[in-house]
Amino acid sequence: MSHQVTAKQNNSKMCFVCGLNNSFGLHASFYELENNHLVALFTPGEEHQGYPGRLHGGLAATILDETIGRAIMIQQDEIWGVTVEFKVRYRKPVPLGVELRVVGRITKDNRRMFEGTGEILLPDGQTAVEGFGKYIKLPLENIADFDYEEQEWKTVLSPEDPKTIEL
Repeated sequence: MSHQVTAKQNNSKMCFVCGLNNSFGLHASFYELENNHLVALFTPGEEHQGYPGRLHGGLAATILDETIGRAIMIQQDEIWGVTVEFKVRYRKPVPLGVELRVVGRITKDNRRMFEGTGEILLPDGQTAVEGFGKYIKLPLENIADFDYEEQEWKTVLSPEDPKTIEL
């Protein structure tokens, strides 16, 4: 089913997941959908492999954790999620060199914490990896000394940004 993209989230300079200048990073772009799901698009390269031709399992968990944790920003853009617990289930190998979709959604939300689930989807739509996370809500100034300008925390629009995403 195709879902309308309603917004694109910010990237930074050096974050491993979204950092546009991190030469070893995943360079993921994050898109908010009409159904309140967040989708990350990224193409893992050889530098991200565990076994030859396969995404390292720890990096699969990393992109899932980031996507689920960022999903809270769809409704509460000044709140960041800090991971308290994360569980992952590996179902299929994740290939390198192809664009992958990572879906995150909030399943429980209260004043101090939230929970969410997500999946890494293969190009044919099959679920390769599933994740579940619990996060504490914090404003960024309580997490790190983060200078928005220095870290180049901004939305970088591209003509290749999708208008809809298939889930």
